[in-house]
Amino acid sequence: MSAKIKMVLVVRNDLNMRKGKVGAQTGHAVQEAILDRSGPGPNPIPKLKTDELTRQWLNANYPKSVVRVDSEAELLEIYDQASKAGLNTHLVQDLGTTEFHGQLTYTVLAVGPDWSDRIDPITGHLKLL
Repeated sequence: MSAKIKMVLVVRNDLNMRKGKVGAQTGHAVQEAILDRSGPGPNPIPKLKTDELTRQWLNANYPKSVVRVDSEAELLEIYDQASKAGLNTHLVQDLGTTEFHGQLTYTVLAVGPDWSDRIDPITGHLKLL
């Protein structure tokens, strides 16, 4: 089977987030994973990344999988592995204004877009949300 381009969203299942919260947090993860926030000044205007992987992912109708982990430690381990593998990542940290009693909380990790043969060794064992 040939590698396909995709993004994987890793959601913390132990937080028991409401469905709407999961939707918002995964949306943040996808958005931030494909935006380039570099530029002049302290608050540059974000632009869509123009790298080849992002272009191919967008042209492929942005395939995504949503999987789950059961702890912050597990989420951070996946983040560490993906980062060390050179994959594009974005780790969402919620400000805690609606669900987490004012506590900063890691909720979702976006991995990719990249090729499935690079992402699957890191996330392929995780169960679908």
